[in-house]
Amino acid sequence: MLGWQLGRHRSDNGVVPHKALCESDDKFETDKKGSAMNLNATLLGQSITFVIFVWFVMKYIWPMLGTAMRERQEAIAAGLRASEEADQKLASAATNAEAELATAKAEASSIIEQARGRANQMVDEAKDEARQEGQRLLDAAKAEIDQEMNRAKEALRAEVAALVITGAERVIEDNIDAAKHDAMLTKLAAEL
Repeated sequence: MLGWQLGRHRSDNGVVPHKALCESDDKFETDKKGSAMNLNATLLGQSITFVIFVWFVMKYIWPMLGTAMRERQEAIAAGLRASEEADQKLASAATNAEAELATAKAEASSIIEQARGRANQMVDEAKDEARQEGQRLLDAAKAEIDQEMNRAKEALRAEVAALVITGAERVIEDNIDAAKHDAMLTKLAAEL
C-alpha cells in the first residue's frame, strides 16, 4: 500500500517530494489502525467460517468418508482373509497332490507287480499246458505205436500160421480142411 501511495506522489523525474512522503507516512499509520481492526474482524470471520466448515464436514461429509473408509477397510480385511485362505488351500492342495502322487505311485507299482506275477503265472501255465500237450502227444504216439505193433504181431502171426500150415502141408502133403485149418490157426495164435 505504501508503494502505491508513494508511486502516486512521485514527480515526473522519479524523485518523491518530502511533503508527499510525510503525508504517506500519516496515511500509513491511519491505514494501519484501520487494518488492525479489519485484521481482527477478518480473523474472527474466518474462524467462524472455519468452525461452520468443520461442523458441516463433521455432520455431512465425515460420515460418508468414515463409511467409505470402513467399507474399504472391510474389503481389505476380506481380501487378506481370502488371501490367507487361498494360501492355506494352496498348501493343502500341494499336500494332497503329494499324497495323491504317492498313492498313485504305490498303485502303479502294485499294478506292475501284479502284471509281472500274472505274466509269470501265464508263462508257468503255458509251460504246464505244453508239458501236458507233449505228454498227451507222447501217450498218443505210444498208443499208436502199440496199435501198430499189435497189428504187426497179428499180421506176423497170420503169416507165421500160413507158413506153418504151408510147411505142415508140405510135410504131410495132405490138405487139411478149412474148418480144421481155422481152429488150428486160432489155437496157434493163442499160444503165440
